[in-house]
Amino acid sequence: MQATQRSALGSDKDDFTGSSIDSKSKVDVVVIGAGISGLIAARDLEKQNRSTTVLEAQERIGGRCHRMQTINNWWLDLGGQWMGQTHHLFKALANELGIKTFDSYFDGKTVLIWNGNRVAVPMVADWDTTFLGIAYSDLPVSIKEKEAAQKLHREFLQLVQTVDAQQPWLSPNARALDTQTIETWMRSSTDCELAYYILKWYTRVGGSGGYEPGDASILHLAQTQKASPQSEIPEKWMLYGAVGQIADLLAQQIKGEIRTNAAAQAVIKQSDGNYLVKAADGSCHSCSAVVIAIPPALRSRIVFEPGLPAQVSGLQQRSPMGSMIKVLTVYPTAWWREQGLNGYAQGTLPTVEMTADSSPPSGKPGVLASFIAADKAVQLGLKDPVARKQLILNDLATIWGPEAANPVNYFEINWGEESWSTGAFTSFTTPGTWTSFGPAWRNSVGRIVWAGTECSARWAGYYEGAIQAGLDASKTVQSLLS
Repeated sequence: MQATQRSALGSDKDDFTGSSIDSKSKVDVVVIGAGISGLIAARDLEKQNRSTTVLEAQERIGGRCHRMQTINNWWLDLGGQWMGQTHHLFKALANELGIKTFDSYFDGKTVLIWNGNRVAVPMVADWDTTFLGIAYSDLPVSIKEKEAAQKLHREFLQLVQTVDAQQPWLSPNARALDTQTIETWMRSSTDCELAYYILKWYTRVGGSGGYEPGDASILHLAQTQKASPQSEIPEKWMLYGAVGQIADLLAQQIKGEIRTNAAAQAVIKQSDGNYLVKAADGSCHSCSAVVIAIPPALRSRIVFEPGLPAQVSGLQQRSPMGSMIKVLTVYPTAWWREQGLNGYAQGTLPTVEMTADSSPPSGKPGVLASFIAADKAVQLGLKDPVARKQLILNDLATIWGPEAANPVNYFEINWGEESWSTGAFTSFTTPGTWTSFGPAWRNSVGRIVWAGTECSARWAGYYEGAIQAGLDASKTVQSLLS
């Protein structure tokens, strides 16, 4: 064994394998990460007659795809829960697995809380010409504010159309846009808080979710909306039994070993061009290629020998995860529907950024999904759990009335505290990253291939992107091994 390998993995064979170098497993491909993207990659590789081993750091599989049960035998998604109108791969996968979908509930009025004013108004399907689904005429603000918000939103959508979603660093004026934060871009155009709120919604919960306008560049936000436009209704459907079941169903179709509690610790390139992968459970795996299906920020926990190219490691260091707390409050029935309300709300509340109806079509049980994002999620996570819960329920009561403060079940997950996710919905890039490090985004390094939803040029951060990235990784491995 070479000295460089010993420096990372110990000085003898037993340290490396947990037993001996001769006992290591040998497969065509090791997949690191048993989220949806990694499982899709493994399954597709096996369809091409490649042998696989999947290494998962957690004691469960699924990653940010995670479910639990509540009253009436209803399943809740603690992670992502929606399927979009143009999520064709996701739709096909659900059909293949025999999972039925149902329409998200948007009938009736939506609620907006704006600077202490509460309005319940009809929801409009056209996202690009409204204030986040609300007609501008229904907003409780001055005409001047409405016009300023419309103008900024229109300018942003026009900018989105100029961006190259697959190679954003090649977009017109890319460097100037990439070194300008969303915050500075919007404030250079207007001083209207209503206008700012639209872009803040995009950064905090609008798909790319979990960060503030000062954290990323306007190029990054434009790229995410070009690749994953809200106008294509990414929250169109939900799944009976929750999305969280998909990981287990995929795992049942994979012939190779899936090892949990087996975080990948090192990926070592050998003199014959193959790789050795060491895992935290003491196992060692020899393979011809490696698929790494975890978020960019987590890849730095793996020791690579030789080291990754500077552009690749630089991109990983500058791609933090968003900050997100998801709360699910469960009631005997979706009583808000009886009041002509659809469960969808947003606005300038102290804590909660957005709520959405996550109930079955019958409305029994009633489920509200609430999201606390970005800086609010960080600050709220520091509070005592009892105080945190009360703040959230206070906001729900402000939106929906006193009934909302008394759920029969209350579930809360702070994705920033999940050791092998470190945040949600997805990652974002810091200012200047796309134009300095972006070309390394999806390029393989030797036969180390990247997957995970963050690697998709279409619907990154969504299940659709995870599936696409898994299939792309499988295709790339096939090409490299041919």
